[in-house]
Amino acid sequence: MGIRPYILAETNWKALKESTFDLAILPWGATEAHNYHLPYATDIYESDFIAAEAARIAWERGARPIVLPTIPFGVNTGQPDIYLDINLNPSTQLAILSDVITVLNRQGIKKLLIFNSHGGNNFKPLVRELGLKFPEMFLCFSNWFHSMERSNYFTEDGDHAEEMETSLLLYLKPDLVLPKESWGEGKSKKFKIKAFSEGWVWAERKWSQISEDTGVGNPEHATKEKGQRFFEDVSEKMGAFIYELCKADVSDLYE
Repeated sequence: MGIRPYILAETNWKALKESTFDLAILPWGATEAHNYHLPYATDIYESDFIAAEAARIAWERGARPIVLPTIPFGVNTGQPDIYLDINLNPSTQLAILSDVITVLNRQGIKKLLIFNSHGGNNFKPLVRELGLKFPEMFLCFSNWFHSMERSNYFTEDGDHAEEMETSLLLYLKPDLVLPKESWGEGKSKKFKIKAFSEGWVWAERKWSQISEDTGVGNPEHATKEKGQRFFEDVSEKMGAFIYELCKADVSDLYE
């Protein structure tokens, strides 16, 4: 593959000492159980691969993004009894982001995209707070898993180790996916109180109470081919956004 100049972990000081970038991209995943059959690093692999491919697309069109190393831990406060699910509190995320933004700001990279790959991470309040602390920075976050109409690709709904994530891993890291006979059904319980299901009231799900295999959504119909098609399309959409953000004048964003 060779060195990708838009991936910070791969490039070097010889290249970087004369370089400038329009945008820093910080992929953010999680380390947690994904049904019986997917690796604990599922969210990390997804953010690694999709962020890199999206950055490549933007780079080859003339933008200058730089992808930072992925943060491997996310908010897993609802899974304290799931063995080795690693939790990072939102306050810790705030501290990490503050330190990273301090470096970017000091070195003249004034745009940051937090490339989120974990549903438990909620960056909106953090971006609000850090936006006041660093008014000269443009801060935003994306949830690539919300960017596409999933019914165009997948049969089954769900939001954790379901058909979509299983298909992606069958394409991206097939050696880490257990054989199909090991896949759990991803059956999950919903709140009895209707307001929570309607979305206008929120409480954290207690994972060991809602799912027997830690999955939410049936992966049965997942295939490598579905994963490849979705990966290519979501990377193209994210790449087009990254290009647009790189080229944007942040003092003139509204019409």
